[in-house]
Amino acid sequence: MITATRKPFAEIAAMIEPFDRVLVLGCGTCVTVCMAGGEKEVGILASTLRLSDREKGRKREVVEATIERQCDREFFDAVKDAIESADAVLSLACGVGVQFAGEVFPSAVVLPGLDTKFYGTTLEQGVWSERCSGCGTCVIGDFGGVCPITRCAKSLLNGPCGGSVNGKCEVDPKTIDCGWQLIIDRMTRLGIADRLEKVQPLKDWSTGRHGGPGRIVREDAKL
Repeated sequence: MITATRKPFAEIAAMIEPFDRVLVLGCGTCVTVCMAGGEKEVGILASTLRLSDREKGRKREVVEATIERQCDREFFDAVKDAIESADAVLSLACGVGVQFAGEVFPSAVVLPGLDTKFYGTTLEQGVWSERCSGCGTCVIGDFGGVCPITRCAKSLLNGPCGGSVNGKCEVDPKTIDCGWQLIIDRMTRLGIADRLEKVQPLKDWSTGRHGGPGRIVREDAKL
């Protein structure tokens, strides 16, 4: 799941200041789950913007809508008229949705209402934790089901550093588990710790962000 948090209200207010008709557009998938950009959050933000405008004597129309996903073209059909009639779209989607909305509607001003964080999982109500960095070449199978790229603060592939104390990472000993402690504990529990004797080759970072924007083409899925 892609996680995100809402930008500070002052930053949002400054972004939309030049525009007299603003569409606050939510996304019904990832950012709904992490309670940042779903229908409920759209309603709260739109109401807050209207209240702020009223207090300032600012005349502005704030329209609200939420679609299933902002990363798939077909879902924009339901809000086509609303987008085209707005001076600006305040997208409460992840960075993918914000950019894609601008691609689908090249004449629209699309602004980000969220700060996109990471690929994560839900630990408990209101708590999300990063699990994947999208590096493009998954090595989890060599590490007992724990990703050293993401879970180790230094992305080490051939054993831990010396900064771990009592199973916690030196980056934040209170909240961050040492990724390599997790790997060793899990592989020991599974009886496969001897696999860690294999020396891992240098990581090919070209499959991740270092290689530029990624692209997947499935010929069997093309029409």
